[in-house]
Amino acid sequence: MFHVEPVDEQWDVVGAVARVFGERTPVAEAYHASLASDGVARGLIGPREVPRLWTRHVLNCAVLGELVGVGETVVDVGSGAGLPGVPLAIARPDVRVTLVEPLLRRSVYLQEFVESVGLTNVTVVRGRAEQAGVVKEVGGADVVTSRAVAPLEKLARWSLPLVRVGGRMLALKGSSAAEEIARDRAALTRLGAGRLEVVECGAAVLPVPTAVVSAERVAHHRHRGQRR
Repeated sequence: MFHVEPVDEQWDVVGAVARVFGERTPVAEAYHASLASDGVARGLIGPREVPRLWTRHVLNCAVLGELVGVGETVVDVGSGAGLPGVPLAIARPDVRVTLVEPLLRRSVYLQEFVESVGLTNVTVVRGRAEQAGVVKEVGGADVVTSRAVAPLEKLARWSLPLVRVGGRMLALKGSSAAEEIARDRAALTRLGAGRLEVVECGAAVLPVPTAVVSAERVAHHRHRGQRR
């Protein structure tokens, strides 16, 4: 049964879910149900989050698809319960998503859910984003995503090595996005990030749009006086 959350009555949650997920709405509903049951039982989602799973978690993450091109490859760093990678993969079956998660209980949950609903465009990799083996296995992606993983500078250190030159880091940061860019801009530039900006997505379907820090990986510039 479709669970409607007690949100602003002017907002049509059922319509929003149908608009974002289309014919894959049943898969999104299965993920919502899984988070509300197994996710809570395994300690991946707090019980207090259950009433707002659609708004604050599933839809909030799925609209990230607005910033991802057709057929692009995505690596989701520190995927946890699968946010934002799983909703993105459900909403965008054309996109290949790799979920990178270091903790066993979380990676097991992710693998079990992916297999249970037949998400063929998702791969689960257990490991830390900064590990050489993970970089070798999943590096060169078009996009690296994350949500509530780490402060922006640390996140960039983990994410940018996984992105091809010209690819993007998309970090869901909420209200702190602009402040984190202002604080860490110089550090991110040194790490090879360019075009740093805050972008919003989901304005057409969410009561509050999702705020995302977007950074493009640019070629590293040689230091002055460095030999060619």
